[in-house]
Amino acid sequence: MRPRSTRPRLSALVAVVLTAVALAAAAQAANVLDGLERDSLAVRFELRDAPPHRDVVVVAIDDATFSQLQVHWPFKRSLHGRMIERLHAAGTREIVYDVQFSEPTSPREDGALYDAAGRAGGAVLVTAETDGHGHTNVLGGDANLRAVHARAAAGNLSNDSSGAITRFPREVGGVGSVPVVTLARLGRPLPASAFSGGGKAWIDFRGGPGTVRTLSFADVLRGRFAPDAFRGKVVVVGATTPTLQDVHPTPVGGTALMAGPEVQANAIATALNGNPLRSAPAPVGWLLVIGLALATPLLRLRLRIGATAAAAVALGAAYVVAAQIAFDGGTVLAAVPPMLALVVSAVGTIVVSHVAETFERRRVAHSNELLEQAVRERTEELRDTQLEVIGRLGAAVESRDHETGVHIARMSALCHRLALAVGMDAREADLLRHASAMHDIGKIGIPDRILQKPGKLDAEEWEKMKTHTTVGGHILAGSRAPLIRMAETIALTHHERWDGGGYPNGLAGDEIPLVGRVAAICDVFDALISERPYKGAWPMAEAVAEIERLSGSHFDPRLVTAFLEIVEQVPAPGDAADFPAELLLEPGAYRIDR
Repeated sequence: MRPRSTRPRLSALVAVVLTAVALAAAAQAANVLDGLERDSLAVRFELRDAPPHRDVVVVAIDDATFSQLQVHWPFKRSLHGRMIERLHAAGTREIVYDVQFSEPTSPREDGALYDAAGRAGGAVLVTAETDGHGHTNVLGGDANLRAVHARAAAGNLSNDSSGAITRFPREVGGVGSVPVVTLARLGRPLPASAFSGGGKAWIDFRGGPGTVRTLSFADVLRGRFAPDAFRGKVVVVGATTPTLQDVHPTPVGGTALMAGPEVQANAIATALNGNPLRSAPAPVGWLLVIGLALATPLLRLRLRIGATAAAAVALGAAYVVAAQIAFDGGTVLAAVPPMLALVVSAVGTIVVSHVAETFERRRVAHSNELLEQAVRERTEELRDTQLEVIGRLGAAVESRDHETGVHIARMSALCHRLALAVGMDAREADLLRHASAMHDIGKIGIPDRILQKPGKLDAEEWEKMKTHTTVGGHILAGSRAPLIRMAETIALTHHERWDGGGYPNGLAGDEIPLVGRVAAICDVFDALISERPYKGAWPMAEAVAEIERLSGSHFDPRLVTAFLEIVEQVPAPGDAADFPAELLLEPGAYRIDR
């Protein structure tokens, strides 16, 4: 019996869902998923087909600048003033200077920078220092900056819990961030609604380090750039050489670090595009966690365990695709917590299902064992009853012919041994052993005056006697049981002769079924060595010689050869000790067919 497909208890599946949601929540609260979330974000940035930012340019204070200008850090502020004048002359849209100018140097140098900013119509001057109330000391303070139409901006870039810079703030210590101040100077102030909870916005990176167009500070200062390189662009000037330690990990570019000015350029470009990346609302994230945690248990209620596992994998793949599509559309979905909930839920569901299936299989196996035991017992009982009926029916027939029940037992045992000797398998030989007990069942249709006649039968009586083969075949015909079908064959053919001189159909050679040929030898041999009212028992040696003499005429020569090898095992007439109990019946009168 095959176990039915077992469904786990609903309470177990509910426990799996709650465990999955709890684990996802705990992992997220402990920030253990942040590294994986950053990796998933990096994949989404990489897969997204977005062109590089074209409206920002970086002027890099790089290693080439130090080697070509032969200057040391920090540069004289007059040098920065010359850069502002160069960029203003090149038609820049806005200048963002990512160099700290909070501390004074010499009046001459500070004045040169201050005057250059004024002639350029101002600039965004980046600082990392504020008083916490929205004021800075850049170039002497806010009043000085207003005088030359410049503004200070907070350049603080903080790493998230995964260690990467992924967002920019709206303000720091009351001072607007670089993108916020830049857009305000451009007349496009960013509303508070452009920032998600926590006052931060995703940076829309369009590639790894070097994606934003970058020119060397030395080349720009010396005029080595295309005339339209800066026209209408927002230009960020800052240090990119790693020795000045303004490099940061980001979710793009693999392990390569991105210089601070390029990060600021990406943030400014993001703001110019209206901060297109937005986090999905927190309730949406939790609904996704709960939904994916519920999915596998719900599927398991309708599907088999293998199909459920495959569906869970497909659902995970679908969510990954959905997260990418949402990202391409500007919505950042949390990828790892919902996937963790799905994985925990799927594994838990499979484990619970396996335990339930195992329990059910064991229960069904135990039930099957009990059922099979009952079937075996009933089958054995039916078989014993069937064999007993066959034996008693055969004995009843033989009793009308004044023969003994031992004839059936001995003849059946001889058939079994001879069948095994000629290569018949054990099952067929056992069937033959029992089927041969009914070889003369057709004698039921022979009148007593013929069966019990002590003298020789006349021609008419002999013809009537021969009909017991066809009568027996008719009685046993039409059964689906292998035993009865074999008994039918034996009843019809045990009086056929190898040379074709037998009855009822005159079959010859291999036309006679093997079981009929085996029964013929054993029936005649036992009749020879048994005493009958009309004859005495032949000595064993003479009976064996007679069988050998009839080889090739009455009997199959191959069977005779095999019979002669087993004949020594035949007990003396009347000795029933060697025969199965189910074939030993009360003695009766039997008559050998002439």
